[in-house]
Amino acid sequence: MSRVSADAGADRPTIRRGPGLDLPDARGRTGLDRVGRELSGNPDVVVRDVELLAAGWHVLRRTTFDYRDSRGEWSTQQRETYDRGNGATILLYDADRRTVLLTRQFRFPVYVNGHPDGNLVETAAGLLDADDPVTAIRRETAEELGVTLHDVEHVFDIWMSPGSVTERLHFYAAAYSPSDRTAAGGGVRSEGEDIEVLELDFDDALRRVADGEIADAKTVLLLQWAALSGPFGRQASGAGSRVDHRDAEAAEVVEHG
Repeated sequence: MSRVSADAGADRPTIRRGPGLDLPDARGRTGLDRVGRELSGNPDVVVRDVELLAAGWHVLRRTTFDYRDSRGEWSTQQRETYDRGNGATILLYDADRRTVLLTRQFRFPVYVNGHPDGNLVETAAGLLDADDPVTAIRRETAEELGVTLHDVEHVFDIWMSPGSVTERLHFYAAAYSPSDRTAAGGGVRSEGEDIEVLELDFDDALRRVADGEIADAKTVLLLQWAALSGPFGRQASGAGSRVDHRDAEAAEVVEHG
């Protein structure tokens, strides 16, 4: 990657040339060092320069910016960011049978960082690529779980690792039944995917979270949501309301007996 300096004294960034910059990289991308230069929503941050450090499947950048702290003092700082695009994930649940449909697949990053075998239990997920989040999660659900989705509930959107990774993950949930499992799932073999489909009892899934067997952040978040305010939380709330109603009727009988 070569550099061509801007005119002396001009308040312009250094011009860089190379793949991913003014020339297409292996994925046909250019202008990868332009991302973030236009940011203006925060008056305490002024972006000065963006450098492309690596561009394989995803993109690593180093951004130089001026930052005004809470004391009003300015300093120049640098941050490296890893851009892999945004993604979507979904929890499939069967409230009647109290089951959830998850995946298990090998993840090298966790294997190299202490996981005993790298085989991680997760909710179905994938990158958006050029799709909107709902279209993407319908695609991923069919590929990984072999399920045809009907109604999809949006849960929340979360930045998963904001210290260095730009990805924003869109979380969804949907009901399923055995008849919705219209294919085997397992992922796309041509993309190197080898995914096992797991149908777990919901209480067993929560136990696996507590035991550390399920240690994937997006999966833990969706299981906890399902227990607290999602489909299984609503079940408990409904049951509590019915009990309270019966208790009130019993009290009325006693009072007027």
